Amino acid sequence: MTETNLSPVIQEMLKSGFYPHPVQEPIKLIQTHVSYVLLTGDYAYKVKKAVNFGFLNYSTLELREHFCRQELAMNKRGAAEIYLEVLPIAQKEQNFELGGSGEAVEYTLKMCQFPQDNLLINLFHQGKLTEEMVEDLGRLVAQFHSKCPTNEYILSFGEVAKVRQAFDENYEQTAKYIGIAQTQEQFDGTKEFTDNFFATKQELLTNRIKNRWIRECHGDLHLGNICLWHDKILLFDCIEFNEPFRFVDVMYDVAFGVMNFLVGNRPDLANVYLNTYLEESGDWEGLQVLPLYVSRQAYVRGKITSFLLDDPGVPVADKEQAKVTASQYYKMALDCTKLGQGSLVMMSGVSGSGKSTVAKKVARLSNAIHIRSDAVRKHLAGVPLSERGGDELYSPEMTERTYDRLLELGILLASAGYGVILDAKYDRQSLRKPVIAAAQKHHLPLQILHCSAPEEILRDRLNSRTGDVSDATANLLTSQLASAESFTEEEKVFVKTLDTTQDLAAQLN
Repeated sequence: MTETNLSPVIQEMLKSGFYPHPVQEPIKLIQTHVSYVLLTGDYAYKVKKAVNFGFLNYSTLELREHFCRQELAMNKRGAAEIYLEVLPIAQKEQNFELGGSGEAVEYTLKMCQFPQDNLLINLFHQGKLTEEMVEDLGRLVAQFHSKCPTNEYILSFGEVAKVRQAFDENYEQTAKYIGIAQTQEQFDGTKEFTDNFFATKQELLTNRIKNRWIRECHGDLHLGNICLWHDKILLFDCIEFNEPFRFVDVMYDVAFGVMNFLVGNRPDLANVYLNTYLEESGDWEGLQVLPLYVSRQAYVRGKITSFLLDDPGVPVADKEQAKVTASQYYKMALDCTKLGQGSLVMMSGVSGSGKSTVAKKVARLSNAIHIRSDAVRKHLAGVPLSERGGDELYSPEMTERTYDRLLELGILLASAGYGVILDAKYDRQSLRKPVIAAAQKHHLPLQILHCSAPEEILRDRLNSRTGDVSDATANLLTSQLASAESFTEEEKVFVKTLDTTQDLAAQLN
């Protein structure tokens, strides 16, 4: 669209004299199908287009003002540093005035402008997104979700019929791309998975409602809507215009990031993000619905990319690239539904022996779910992971509850097709025996990874430990070493012993 085809308001906003602050010229205009965004240097101004797509309606001035204010309020949750205020644009004769007192003819959302290189999707593509940053993101998203509101109305959006509606629409809108951007086999396979899920796993979705995991979430939490600004990760541009898009299962939100990492061929970072989120939130049961939502997010990306094939204004070369990109998303939408054979790994060893370090490495290598007893214990007691627990947290009764919960989650998730690592001391036969029996009962492959190190190393590690969910200290070591029970002959067939003072990669291989 040329400048002369733009509305008089947008033409005026492209002039530096329109703003009451210095601007960086030329002012840059970015358009989406629903918004204009003007970049002035320190600030960005967003104006909603007068459009009505059914799922989104900005067709009147009143609606545009309402959704500007809604967007400001909702994004204050995850990016208060960016979202500043909603300003009227008033008209006096032929002149437009930002924040003027005359009659408002438009509204704009004023935001702080940040470099596009700071978007996590760009940091990811540049190879600058570190494992530590992804862990920070996982914790942040879990903390964001813990504050997301819910009520009976919001929970109703988790009902099967409402969840299913968007899936069915996706298939209806993409059938014409069979043989062009996806194969018949892919279309049928993905649709069969979701049809079967909705037909046979209604109880799972009902439990998500019962446990209040349907919340007013972000709704579009892909890496392009997350930025690093002033050394802080911010979640911005959440869905303000459509309730069904944001009144969703928290796993719907998580699935976006998982999908981004998988499409970018970094399953290790997907594993980092997911395991960090799960440990912080305690929502390990959510893994039962995660494949449904990862498939959905990938399929939608395939659909949106496919739409470019119908646009006469898109050059032929761009259409060919869109076809390739869409086919990658459609393939992933099917691939991520196939979990395969589940398995169990039981860690073993006293505090400081390196169990969690090994478990984390194994999880990254094998895309396994890593469940730490320290986190499970605190979730059971309602103690924040960052806080130290009292003596009651380590009573025999709480220890029994913790190991019971570990086993429950292990069998649940391994039976669903996940590799699961149970990270606890498992230093006594009475703790190991139920896991071995359950694995055999459910025909699940089992391995015990026993971590060891000299006592002086154990003490040094515990004395230098900071910022960890574990509360274990070196003064517990003597009693732990004394009470640890050696493996029986029956157990030894499952055991691999690791010296954690030596090269772990070689031992794990």
